[in-house]
Amino acid sequence: MFSQLLGDMDHLSQSLSPAADPPEADPALHRESTFSIGFTDLNESLNELEDHDLDALVADLGSKSTTQDLTTHQQNSSLTDDQSAPPAMTQRSEAAAALPQTPNTAGVQQRSEPQTKADKIKMALEKLKEAKVRKLIVKVMMSDGSSKTLMVDERQTVREVLDKLFEKTHCDCNIDWSLCETNPELQIERGFEDHESLVELLSAWTRHSENKIYFVSRPQKYVMFTDPQIFYMWKKKTDLTGINEHAKQLLLKEHFGGSTLIVPDLEGMLYLKEDGKKVWKSRYFVLRASGIYYVPKGKTKSSSDLACFIRFDKVNIYTTNNYKQKYRAPTNFCFMLKHPCIQKESHYIKFLCCDDEHTLSLWVNSIRIAKYGTGLYKNYQAAVKRVSTLQTLQSAAHKGVEDYSHEPPPDFIPPPPPGHTHI
Repeated sequence: MFSQLLGDMDHLSQSLSPAADPPEADPALHRESTFSIGFTDLNESLNELEDHDLDALVADLGSKSTTQDLTTHQQNSSLTDDQSAPPAMTQRSEAAAALPQTPNTAGVQQRSEPQTKADKIKMALEKLKEAKVRKLIVKVMMSDGSSKTLMVDERQTVREVLDKLFEKTHCDCNIDWSLCETNPELQIERGFEDHESLVELLSAWTRHSENKIYFVSRPQKYVMFTDPQIFYMWKKKTDLTGINEHAKQLLLKEHFGGSTLIVPDLEGMLYLKEDGKKVWKSRYFVLRASGIYYVPKGKTKSSSDLACFIRFDKVNIYTTNNYKQKYRAPTNFCFMLKHPCIQKESHYIKFLCCDDEHTLSLWVNSIRIAKYGTGLYKNYQAAVKRVSTLQTLQSAAHKGVEDYSHEPPPDFIPPPPPGHTHI
């Protein structure tokens, strides 16, 4: 019996490990061979880039390649000189060798600089495969069905990509704008957090994934900061919509301004989908900073009786679409918790269903608070500051245009004073 118990515990530990449900392809191989998202191939994605973006890509890749080549050449020359020349002559010989190389290199660059878009695409294809900083050509869908093509590298956050889209779309730049991923096979979606790396997020997708990225306005993105009373005063039966701004700021200071974050004290009945079945059973769930817990049958709601349902460190939260039809859910207000590398149906996915939209918003956004902590609040503050800066710049630019329209043209000749005649 003891051996069997050890075997069961080993099986359980393996099922909870990150390798329990690996992605379809090796992520390392996927990173090396994938350079575009949302296109059939890299060539198509480069063709979709606007001319100035393609020029920037070629220039960036070309400068990095040239710098690396020159550094390698200089290092090799330095090693050769060190071995063959006397120590006292080493520095002078390096300087003498370095002086004539600069114009020659520039001349080669000028002669080989691509002229047509086809030439630029060919060079970009070659250089992308050699680049040490990973870059992706990404197609981002708009709400009207159109799309924008962006070049993104692995150092850029979602916030920086949003700023690029603000420039391309000339939208109002409010804090609700988000990058959102959709997975049609699982019928789910998730808004990316501003601090996340877009390239890293997209690396979890399979090579021939039908997932898409959307640039959309999501009013729920920072609702926990614009209306904190909904999450921290939800147990009160009074109307919370009339709370004043001063009270909201006090709530934010109390729950996010200290050294530790206070997670909403959320609990209640939810429907849990049984593994591999279209059967949902109600359970009493409790939110904690580390994860979601539930009350087992025959137990009380005391902390000592709670059992861990799932922890947040390895999973993301997704909202669902039409699960009442897909999985016979009690309502369509469902959410899912899964590892980002799981891109198709799996028994490691957790499904929960709420009675109404308000309850769904409470759980989804409270889980985001618990998972990302004060980082989420910093994202909000940065977004507010960025919007304020952009609005100031736009206002100044608009004022500058108005002032310029009242100025005389450069070649304007004032009329002569009364009584004076030009000769």
